[in-house]
Amino acid sequence: MNIYLILTIFFFILSLVGLWAIFQKAGYPGWTILIPFYNFYIWLKIINKPLWWYIFLLIPFINVFVVLLMIVEIAKCFKKYGLGQQALAVLFPFAYLPYLGFSPNEHYIDPDEATPPKKGFVREWVDAIIFAVIAASIIRIFLVEAYTIPTSSMEKSLLIGDYLFVSKIHLGARVPNTPLSFPFVHHTMPLTQNTKSYLEWIELPYRRFPGWSTIDNMDVIVFNYPDGDTLSTTFQSNASYYQLVRQFGRDNVWKNKQYFGDIIARPVDKRENFIKRCIGIPGDTIQIINRVVYIDGKEERNPGERQFKYLVRTDGTSINTRNLDKLGITEQIGTDNQGNYEMTLTDEAVSKLKNYTNVRKIEPMIIPPGYRDSNMFPHDSAYPWNVDNYGPIVIPKKGTTISLTMENLPLYRRIIDVFENNDLDVRDSVIYINGQKAGNYTFNMDYYWMMGDNRHNSADSRYWGFVPEDHIVGEAIFVWLSLDDKKSLFDGKIRWNKLMRIVK
Repeated sequence: MNIYLILTIFFFILSLVGLWAIFQKAGYPGWTILIPFYNFYIWLKIINKPLWWYIFLLIPFINVFVVLLMIVEIAKCFKKYGLGQQALAVLFPFAYLPYLGFSPNEHYIDPDEATPPKKGFVREWVDAIIFAVIAASIIRIFLVEAYTIPTSSMEKSLLIGDYLFVSKIHLGARVPNTPLSFPFVHHTMPLTQNTKSYLEWIELPYRRFPGWSTIDNMDVIVFNYPDGDTLSTTFQSNASYYQLVRQFGRDNVWKNKQYFGDIIARPVDKRENFIKRCIGIPGDTIQIINRVVYIDGKEERNPGERQFKYLVRTDGTSINTRNLDKLGITEQIGTDNQGNYEMTLTDEAVSKLKNYTNVRKIEPMIIPPGYRDSNMFPHDSAYPWNVDNYGPIVIPKKGTTISLTMENLPLYRRIIDVFENNDLDVRDSVIYINGQKAGNYTFNMDYYWMMGDNRHNSADSRYWGFVPEDHIVGEAIFVWLSLDDKKSLFDGKIRWNKLMRIVK
């Protein structure tokens, strides 16, 4: 049995034992703490709180916060009004509650009879701030988190400057790998470049609470960057460390600090957050043929507002920039002096642009099959794939066993070695896993295939491969604000038609 599970059960039992004794001191039978639902009813009576609190005890994740408040109220019943005392009760209930329950020097006082000391102005504010930080942190970790779209990889479904909420309860919130961290900061302290915002004294294994749903094809998902376990402090997640090593050599990347900075590692929950559309779920077979994605042999459906690159040929005259703005064309480069453009267009924009009198022809820019892009996963010459012609590739599913060969090892090496923490080695064309010859492998996690809707301008699974289930953060659900950073406040900065919309 996992040591963390054993400790969790042990601490839970100690907390129950402490509450048993506290219930008895308050005049109630101790065994009532063991009766589900009824125990919270008695608890609320002991701390003299209204029964409508019970509603919040029935709401997943919110109930965690309410129980912490109830522990604080229990401490107050024993005249523990100090901030440090209440913090100890919340952080170490498995020790503090038994102390209150069994110590002959600790006596229960009914809240109606207690006379708490009057708080000063500073203490009132400190308590309020601490309460707000704890409440907001619990909401952010377990319920909903706010995100901003920083790049154009999801245009036009999601735009640069979109502010959205990501639900963590839909798919089940993760227990943080690094629980000791600065509030409301991801991985780097404010006003610093590389100072960690977290401590690794305690690093918890991957655990996820039950969710309301599972990931389906075409869901928009936020996840931790799979290649972000190691990175250059200069390039951060803007360039994969592994791509830098392939391009410049490992020795150069590690030794040339002036150009690459330091090479650092990050735990899963502190890797950069990416947002893409889930094209493939566990067990799916994905293939791209002339830029069209096929899932298990069928063309993808409802993939949002996709964009692709096109060569737009005109009669030699330029296209008015206002017209481009009306079409929502934000990525366009004039390719020559003869009025030809390379543009990134949605299907709707292509249809409208064809009606312009000076537009002669619109040609899709597609990389032909057989042309190998060395940046494509799995970065092996045996797989001559590119962004427009890719695969087929099967998305690994938990519990599925595959035959492992030297030919397919490039596809699964990182899964086996890094994501699932095995010692993988190859000697004389023989594969060894944890020191044993391996002719097959059984996956321990589910994996996903993520792609941006801006198909020709998205660093996604085509470049770095599979996304493990323990990297999944949540599902994007709602855009509440949309700002155009290229415009001023009085010149259309707020995209009014993009506010308050559901992510599709």
